[in-house]
Amino acid sequence: MKDIRTRAVHVAHELEVPASRPLSVPLVQSSAFAFDSADDLARAMAGPDGDYVYSRRGNPTVRALERTLAGLEGGASAIAFASGMGAISGVLLALLRPGDQVIAQRCLYGGTYAALSDLKERYGVRVDHIGGDDAREFEALAGPRTRLLVLETIANPTGQVPDLPGLLAAARRLGVIGAVDNSLASPVLCRPIEHGADIVLHSTTKYLAGHSDVLGGAAVFADDALRREVWPRTVELGASADPFAVWLTLRGIATLPLRMREHCANAGLLAQRLASHPAVAAVHWPWLGTHPSYAMARKVLSGGGGLLSFDLRGGREAGRAFVEGVRLARLALSLGGVETLVTHPASTSHRELDEGALARAGIGPGLVRMSVGIEDPEDLWQDVEQALR
Repeated sequence: MKDIRTRAVHVAHELEVPASRPLSVPLVQSSAFAFDSADDLARAMAGPDGDYVYSRRGNPTVRALERTLAGLEGGASAIAFASGMGAISGVLLALLRPGDQVIAQRCLYGGTYAALSDLKERYGVRVDHIGGDDAREFEALAGPRTRLLVLETIANPTGQVPDLPGLLAAARRLGVIGAVDNSLASPVLCRPIEHGADIVLHSTTKYLAGHSDVLGGAAVFADDALRREVWPRTVELGASADPFAVWLTLRGIATLPLRMREHCANAGLLAQRLASHPAVAAVHWPWLGTHPSYAMARKVLSGGGGLLSFDLRGGREAGRAFVEGVRLARLALSLGGVETLVTHPASTSHRELDEGALARAGIGPGLVRMSVGIEDPEDLWQDVEQALR
């Protein structure tokens, strides 16, 4: 190659393969992959596990995350997505057809609630909601067209922990696919497949990546046959994971157990102190003894999680004053990062719900959600206390 135009394009591809190997997962930031044989390329197009062809279909860095998450959750395989909602929408659209029924926990993340409502209104999917504490309620609603049971390990933002063992066992008996969003617990606190889940969903944006610099999602499958059923439709949906975001997520996962320990400890301290504060009507943190899900949380979780919420006696105006009054914590939508964030769910993350749906989900007008970070807990309490004043 003599001409600079040719060398500028091709010289970087003359890579040497060293005897050593990198300590971190390499970032393969390539949209497509070259072949020497047309037959090899054709074979690679046949399924999800062959040679890499095009990064929407598969990528070495992305596959490393998928294998990591499957290992952490105790699953057979996984699919990585561009966002948590990409994972949720991809699974719903791949599995559901007009006339199918979904039974979902009443208190769900607002985006999930909106996606199910859209399927109901536009595509004729029946959606029914249950409290999540009694498997008999699910069994009474289930019928021959019931395709999917949708739960959250820790409900956002009320902290409800549903009866995962009972509900998932009932779903399995009835031939219903059980899908559990485990974003708020992470596999450090709970592995829903061990309780009978068929699919575990994640917004990897949250605790898995952990540093508020990534957008991503994933679905982990207990049985690889189900992943193979879902995969072709998610490829065509196009919500594929970006290799660089995946690489950042893999870097974050290395410290996940350490971070979750601090998130849980700090949230526990704040929950105890908030529970005795005169401005607070109720605190929602599943490992707090007064929480309705306390017994179930102790059964299925190895920690209370880093998310807590609390109802202020002054209602909506008190909630607004608090989220604008914090100084160390930040007013921002997401959760699961190393910094503490606060929001007002009724006007932000759950704005898709009308007043009736908010009330049924247990989200009051003065509810404040706090994603507790890993800062010094006394510094956090001082900030909370001054904002309450």
